[in-house]
Amino acid sequence: MTESHDTTGAGARKEPGAGADRAPQPHLHPPAFAPDSLVLNRKLPLWYQVSQSLRASILGRPQDASLRLPTEEQLAAHYGVSVLTMRQALKELETEGLISRHRRRGTFIEPRARRGAPVRLLGSVDAIVAQQSGEATTILGHGAGPVPGDLAEFFPDCAEVVSYRRLRRDGESGEPTNWAENAVRPDVAARIDVADLERWPMTKVLRDAVGVRISRITDTVEARLADPVTAELLHVPLLSPILHYTGVTYDEEGRVVDVARIRYRGDRFSFSVTVEAH
Repeated sequence: MTESHDTTGAGARKEPGAGADRAPQPHLHPPAFAPDSLVLNRKLPLWYQVSQSLRASILGRPQDASLRLPTEEQLAAHYGVSVLTMRQALKELETEGLISRHRRRGTFIEPRARRGAPVRLLGSVDAIVAQQSGEATTILGHGAGPVPGDLAEFFPDCAEVVSYRRLRRDGESGEPTNWAENAVRPDVAARIDVADLERWPMTKVLRDAVGVRISRITDTVEARLADPVTAELLHVPLLSPILHYTGVTYDEEGRVVDVARIRYRGDRFSFSVTVEAH
């Protein structure tokens, strides 16, 4: 004889409507978006790696993927980092407009999040100084003036900036290789000795001579055509290809202290990036 078992537990009483025909209860929230896995590289900041991995997952997500992200704790466990590190990574993505965070509701992917994000690479201030060193520099001019319209977003609290224009030449041939414009906050510029800019790159002057505590530098490199000023300074044909570099330097307080715009000769420079797998 087959023995039967009461699966509801001893003395348990079924609620009205309970049983095989009971309709499944709806979820309070839809399933959360599942990010890709990540193998961490201990040579780079963890928050940076996590933000890059999560960004790639968001931008490459299927069209029907959930817009709701797991909780901070769940994401931290997924990536194997602390909740504090996870918060820093999420803050980075929120600043970029990829996600929005709502108290008590959770974190969500912005439906219109850009799928064509610029490539962002992590390096060191010393690497930037080394890249800009080793060339003969001529000061073309410097002085205070109104904040240029295309730089207004970087200096919202400044009525003017101090601009420095420099021409760099190859140390051996004397051939012009690039020319730079730097827009610097007035309070920082007041401590710059212009003579130092003939010996050192602006980044080194800001850090070592002026004492700015640099927190990060955001770099952008674009392909452009030489304008009349660039063509004349670099001895290249008008509308010939150049590499246009923009470097935005931030201090510990998150203020922009310098925006560098450098035009490199396209026939003398290339943009090279090395990415380590481990």
